[in-house]
Amino acid sequence: MKYFKMSFIITVIGVILAFLWGLRIDLQTGLSYSLLALFLGVLEVSLSFDNAVINATKLELMPKIWQRRFLTWGILVAVFGMRLIFPIVLVSIFAGINLLETVKLALFDGLAYSHHLESCNNLISMFGGSFLLMIFLTFIFDKEKETHWLPGEKHYIKLINGWNLTWPLLIYMTILVTILNISPKNVQSILAFSSISGVALFIVIDKLSEFILKGEEKLIKHAGVVLFLYLELIDASFSFDGVIGAFALSKDIVLIAIGLGIGAMFVRSLTIYLVDKKTLKEFIYLEHGAHWAIGALAIIMFMDTFIKVPEVITGLIGVGFIGASLYSSIKHKQVA
Repeated sequence: MKYFKMSFIITVIGVILAFLWGLRIDLQTGLSYSLLALFLGVLEVSLSFDNAVINATKLELMPKIWQRRFLTWGILVAVFGMRLIFPIVLVSIFAGINLLETVKLALFDGLAYSHHLESCNNLISMFGGSFLLMIFLTFIFDKEKETHWLPGEKHYIKLINGWNLTWPLLIYMTILVTILNISPKNVQSILAFSSISGVALFIVIDKLSEFILKGEEKLIKHAGVVLFLYLELIDASFSFDGVIGAFALSKDIVLIAIGLGIGAMFVRSLTIYLVDKKTLKEFIYLEHGAHWAIGALAIIMFMDTFIKVPEVITGLIGVGFIGASLYSSIKHKQVA
């Protein structure tokens, strides 16, 4: 319970703030805003459980001080940065609207703001989907991985020995070319730029963290900040889809930030719990299930450029992979 104490406190504060924000309209709106904040929090957790598992694998490598900063600084970046400020900046840039006017639009004309934000959806989906796809593929083709979940994994890992980055890039390029070929010509270049930017950023962060963690002892002290940035980028990739999906429940950007903030806090608390309880070592296939869920999310984000996939389906797919890997882990423990 101690791991989620702060999350419950944040939930109470968030529900109160949502009520007060709605109360400026009337009492009924205040009450409905309180419930919506809770629903949005549940939505965020359901979409991001696999995010918590991935976070835990990286958090184990971080010094204690950076683990604490992940819960303090990280939550501020997650709530105010990625779920409030960054979408506003995106709308301002791509809609060609003054930043101050965009803020006013977000606060007082949620319908128009959500329309502009949805117009940026393809770029967001290509960037986030590409970033998440590389996380999935580099895990699947990791030649140093000792635990294998699915049949045949051990054999193809031997076949691609020494090519663990080449294969992910080949698969990614195949997917990108396919998407571009079926996209309108007038958006192909901007979609390609957005996608390649996501992959380039992943490679830079991934290789930098790998260099630091395998480097000399004096470099290890810098691992915390690099892994912190890496985790925030993963969270950003997850949050983009959640922010846009949240507009199906409400057009009020403040309410959305409060609700998703509640969920983000629970995801971080769950991450710390998984690290402290050594859950990933006890349930050895959880990390695999989380990565397959991320791979599925990446494909769904690519599909979002053509057809909208309901958030409930995205959440169920993620829960399905996590549930299957948890079941496999329990069966493995019983046999062992």
